Amino acid sequence: MIDYDDDGIPAVRVGDPGPRPVDLLLSRPARSFGDDDPIFDFLVTARGQGVSVEVSVRTLGGDGLDAFLSSLAEDFRGWTGARTWRSLEGDLSLSAEHGPGGYVRLTWGIHDRPPSEEWHFETATVHAPGEEMRNLAAEIRTFVLSAFQ
Repeated sequence: MIDYDDDGIPAVRVGDPGPRPVDLLLSRPARSFGDDDPIFDFLVTARGQGVSVEVSVRTLGGDGLDAFLSSLAEDFRGWTGARTWRSLEGDLSLSAEHGPGGYVRLTWGIHDRPPSEEWHFETATVHAPGEEMRNLAAEIRTFVLSAFQ
């Protein structure tokens, strides 16, 4: 769900309302090296019962995250195996599987930056195919574009 911080800057909240929910927030979009640079950073925060993880994610223009999610929405009838996406420096990964009942399971991986790579955290969210995935893709696109305006 698209949120806005106190300064009116977009943030995307993705969460699972299950019995042990983890709230995932993508926020603070910024171009790191000036207005003409395609490097786009944002903060990913995962919070829930017994967990609080935060990492800065570096992408090259968003690394096509919105396009990846859009492709999942277009294939609403399903696919076999896992489809994956990874940010420029590997600090955020996403694996998508089309599961029983037609739902899409997204596994979000938050990773320590190389070379140490000392820790790794994963959480999963479940989404209805089609329109719900299209909405998530549109929210991510709005979020990425906010850094380039």
